Amino acid sequence: MTTATTTAATAGQVSKSAAEIYDEFFVPSLFGPWAKPLCDAARIARDSDVLDVACGTGANTREAAGRVGSKGRIVGLDRNDGMLSVARARAPSVEWVEGRAEALPFDPQSFDCVLCQFGLMFFDDKTKALAEMARVLRPGGRIAVSVWDSAENSPGYAGMIELVETMFGRDAADALRAPFCLGDKQRFQSLLHDGGLAKATVTTTSGTARFTSIREWVRMDVRGWTLADFIDDAGFEALVTQAEKRFRRFSGKDGSIEFPAPAHIAAWTHN
Repeated sequence: MTTATTTAATAGQVSKSAAEIYDEFFVPSLFGPWAKPLCDAARIARDSDVLDVACGTGANTREAAGRVGSKGRIVGLDRNDGMLSVARARAPSVEWVEGRAEALPFDPQSFDCVLCQFGLMFFDDKTKALAEMARVLRPGGRIAVSVWDSAENSPGYAGMIELVETMFGRDAADALRAPFCLGDKQRFQSLLHDGGLAKATVTTTSGTARFTSIREWVRMDVRGWTLADFIDDAGFEALVTQAEKRFRRFSGKDGSIEFPAPAHIAAWTHN
């Protein structure tokens, strides 16, 4: 396994085809339901200017756009052109920008709100990214950031990480661990402090991961995430077989999968 591949995996970078799967399946299963509570935490007002950092395919950005209205400015920024391609197709009226969170291409005090939904975990320099969000925020503005709680508190993923490591090794498992790297609340708060958001409030909110079946859950993790770098078609089928044996406790009568997936939401006001 090359260093480049491992870095791309743990940094959450995907291809265009993976981005399309991500948008079709991951957004409704995991990310879409979190757009409303994050925008609520940001207290987005009508006609305000809003930046969504690490916007992905734009689920959170579209929620914010609905709150801003036609007179406000809504910008979605991501470093992955595959994600942005899908985002543009879904909402062509939004301003989509390719760029890095650590070097936001905007003037100081450009926005009333800055959002970051489940992106902070993947930044190369998390402290710098937070400082950049604060730099582009106007006085009185608000930053809202969400990160996943620890994998141990999301039993489906805790089990899947263990299974993937057993079958495919540590690097593959680390690609699944990466989204949970800020799950420790004390570590998250310490990072916020270091990034200049010392008085941010952090709230842990319950959530639920839902998939139509174990096969679809595995397909999303392998084809819609970066596990395709580690798992070929034969490996995929083997993983499905083992997952169907191991995770029956999360299955409903119709075969659908459901398990807790809580998150931390931080909110900070620029006084």
